[in-house]
Amino acid sequence: MIKYKKFVFLPEYGTNTYLIWETESKEAMLVDMAAPSNKIFNELKDLNLKYLINTHGHADHIGGNKFVKSNFKVKLMIHQNDVGMLSDARQNLSSYMGAGITSPPADIIVSDGEIFKLGNSEFKIIHTPGHTKGGICLLFDKIIVTGDTLFQESIGRTDFPGGSFTEIKNSIQKKLFILDEKLVVLPGHNNITTIGDEKIGNPFVGLYANY
Repeated sequence: MIKYKKFVFLPEYGTNTYLIWETESKEAMLVDMAAPSNKIFNELKDLNLKYLINTHGHADHIGGNKFVKSNFKVKLMIHQNDVGMLSDARQNLSSYMGAGITSPPADIIVSDGEIFKLGNSEFKIIHTPGHTKGGICLLFDKIIVTGDTLFQESIGRTDFPGGSFTEIKNSIQKKLFILDEKLVVLPGHNNITTIGDEKIGNPFVGLYANY
């Protein structure tokens, strides 16, 4: 069985970090570790951290990568199209915030459709460009982590370099809205929702959207 817990380690940007684990094996992953936090040590004391995954390469989603990699033996994963954002503060936008954030290199470069094991469960990589060129979602049996692709009643910004409203709309409508409507959506910002709720009510890409 898969369980999850949401944290906000970077409140000024409201970025959601997720700890996801498989209950039988105790294998776990961290998704979008936004900033360093000692709180994670207590959360992981009974778990085996296997993956650190970035849904995309923006600074508010990779800011805790160095911290995690320096404290745990873990594999860092990101899509091939966002690899350059890990080492380039201009590409990940942190240079514009005066932060100059960079990350260790990826250990696993993922592509669309790949399937990985987490204990006795599996998750699938869904490439969803639009917010960035390498944005991904992580599909489990009953949950999907959508990063900055799909939010509750919103979508990721498309005015940053590499963004495209046409691409993000296609990603959501053709790759996410075809999935089980009962899937719980764990977004990169804001509140948890479901595919069914967004398929109908999302004002940007839902059934009654005016875009």
